[in-house]
Amino acid sequence: MLSDEEIARLEAQINRSAISSQALKDDLLDHFCCFIEHEMKKGQTFEEAHRKAWQQICPNGLDEIQQETIFLLNAKNIIFMKKVMYAIGLLSSISISIGWLFKILGWLGGGDLFTYGFLAFVLIFLPMLAIDRYKLVLNKALTEKLRVILGFTSAIVTGLAVLFKIMHLQGANMLLILGIFLFSFGFLPFLFFRMYKKSLS
Repeated sequence: MLSDEEIARLEAQINRSAISSQALKDDLLDHFCCFIEHEMKKGQTFEEAHRKAWQQICPNGLDEIQQETIFLLNAKNIIFMKKVMYAIGLLSSISISIGWLFKILGWLGGGDLFTYGFLAFVLIFLPMLAIDRYKLVLNKALTEKLRVILGFTSAIVTGLAVLFKIMHLQGANMLLILGIFLFSFGFLPFLFFRMYKKSLS
């Protein structure tokens, strides 16, 4: 068993690190204590067991453990958000296609299925996909960022224009003009500029 002084020493070392999570600090202290006690049972002194524990648990320092923990938590959140995003994309696409089929066949509910599916696709899936794609070009040139922003903005605006046309709402023509303008004079120039630069490399 470790003495109170030895445990206090370990706790002080952990508290001096940049780790902010108290739960992570407690887990590390418990891990250090168990490791050191196990090594001391083999005949090692506290100092020897302490050095070995440090080398085994955090060879690059305690701060690295904090970074790895944050990365793992973020990775789980990212995976979850991607699942949600693509599930929304799939369900909205199915709703659009089935709604369109029902409308063609003259069955009830076709209009609602198509409208709600289209709304979910344009207002939920496309913005989520835009954010996901924008993260991939955060460290790239401004032209790459503008290409993504203008491309998805034009797609969302044009999609809303189509929906407004179908529902006979005011402002459909203005949205359609704006969407096509952004696509033609915003997205396409950046797209072809990128293709041109890529062909030279």
